[in-house]
Amino acid sequence: MRAVDALIESLKAEGVEVVFGLPGGANLPTYDAFYDAGIRHILVRHEAGGGHAAEGYAKATGKVGVALATSGPGATNLVTPICDAMMDSVPVVFLTGQVRTELLGTDGFQEADTIGITMPIVKHSFLIQHPLEIPRAIHEAFHIARTGRPGPVIVDIPQDLSRADIPYEPVTDVSLPGYQPTTEGNQKQIRLAAKALANSHRPVVYAGGGVVNANAAEELREFVTADRFPCTCTLMGLGAFPAGHDQWLGMLGMHGTRAANYAMDEADLICAVGARFDDRITGKLSEFAPRAKFIHIDIDPAEISKNVPAHIPIVGDARNILARLTAEYRALDADAGRLEGWWGRIRSWQEQYPLHYDDPQNGEIKPQYMVEALYQATGGEAIVTSDVGQHQMWAAQYFPFSEPRRWINSGGLGTMGFGLPSAMGAAVAGSDLPVVCLAGDGSVQMNMQELATCAQEGIPIKVFIMNNGYLGMVRQWQELFWDRRYSQVDMGSFPDFVKLAEAYGATGMRCESRDTLVDDFRKALEVPGPVVIDVRVTREENVYPMIAPGQPARDMVG
Repeated sequence: MRAVDALIESLKAEGVEVVFGLPGGANLPTYDAFYDAGIRHILVRHEAGGGHAAEGYAKATGKVGVALATSGPGATNLVTPICDAMMDSVPVVFLTGQVRTELLGTDGFQEADTIGITMPIVKHSFLIQHPLEIPRAIHEAFHIARTGRPGPVIVDIPQDLSRADIPYEPVTDVSLPGYQPTTEGNQKQIRLAAKALANSHRPVVYAGGGVVNANAAEELREFVTADRFPCTCTLMGLGAFPAGHDQWLGMLGMHGTRAANYAMDEADLICAVGARFDDRITGKLSEFAPRAKFIHIDIDPAEISKNVPAHIPIVGDARNILARLTAEYRALDADAGRLEGWWGRIRSWQEQYPLHYDDPQNGEIKPQYMVEALYQATGGEAIVTSDVGQHQMWAAQYFPFSEPRRWINSGGLGTMGFGLPSAMGAAVAGSDLPVVCLAGDGSVQMNMQELATCAQEGIPIKVFIMNNGYLGMVRQWQELFWDRRYSQVDMGSFPDFVKLAEAYGATGMRCESRDTLVDDFRKALEVPGPVVIDVRVTREENVYPMIAPGQPARDMVG
């Protein structure tokens, strides 16, 4: 069969149900194979939208997402989603077409060195040099993408090789001697961690997106409740521990709660699970958690002690390690009373510094209230994606997530334009829950063309635009750190999102009154097909509390 038909068979063998892509000259053979492949293909309007949709699919399901693009500009349009997937450890296989082998290195039409361009931002990449390599490369790409620390893998396929006839034999084994991720964790280190926890008087469990990737939310809950350990999660880890739980401190970091950040600052032991001590968490690194010892559990040995030295490093899969750590800790029969004073301190912070905002009763819609209204309208039973900016932080603060894989956003790279296409990918994954995208009026326009895809494919996402007419987070920084010298952040009143939604074949709605907002949202959720809801909110509202850049957590403002 043709090598591209073998590629399709390999995708089927990997359980691929949907691919997001856009055809061009170099990947035309692949699209010919898709003509009767039996795999659903979603025709996106821009390759970046396809890449982010594959990310949304992967984040919602835990499966490997697949995006497909042609050579040259098709591949370079995938650079942002590839980098985004790398930063947030998202398993996606990117299949790119390439010019014919005799044209490689000649600056031929639509030639780009895709492997070279993306080398720093992929987990691994394959440049196909013989058609017989294609089936095994596909299977190895999926294996690498999903195992260990998940991440993006590229398979770059020259057009002439994809058209060649090959004898196809199914690949039944994938063995990569040089790639053997450590998953079990060292038992001695786990035992040391349990003893350190039993001896601590001010512990904090700090969980990140790695807990979600490892499907370890239940194990995290068992571990945290094995004693009265306070628990906080990163932006990427929200939902890994139920937000309504008595031991929940809220999100930590730049826009986290004071209770979470102050607890980290005063802790004597921090147990980090699937988290990487990002600068948005630590603030001023030299003053981060100065009294604490650190247990660091991570699948990626490169993250251990990268930013913060680990006293007890444990390399392995969070699900495996948490279950064993819980068992070891329970066997020690630690004195639960030793944490009473610590909880007293935490409760005083929670009472003194709750999340709050001024909510006028004149019908004006505060952005924080918009998020609360969305929670009321959905009852919390929704998959929520977001773009990047103020609305993302308010969603993290005011929409309590009780389960994993219900909060999908761009954390490490902070990619504007991520929300709408990732919602599309999450919705295609087939969840019974409604998929809503909370977007800013700036971010949403970066990939708004995918509304056409949603309309054509009948993908019923609901896009709630927090419209303040500004690039809100940039405006906030210019207000706070640049003497209100607002430079190129005013978005004006363009476009008319209701008319634009209708032009794309979606339903458009506008909300301008606080009093009817929850009911308006409920009505929007009941409308079939894609819906865009333009919500006019307070123009100059800031996200608080906040750790100013380069400052320690104890100096939070707002």
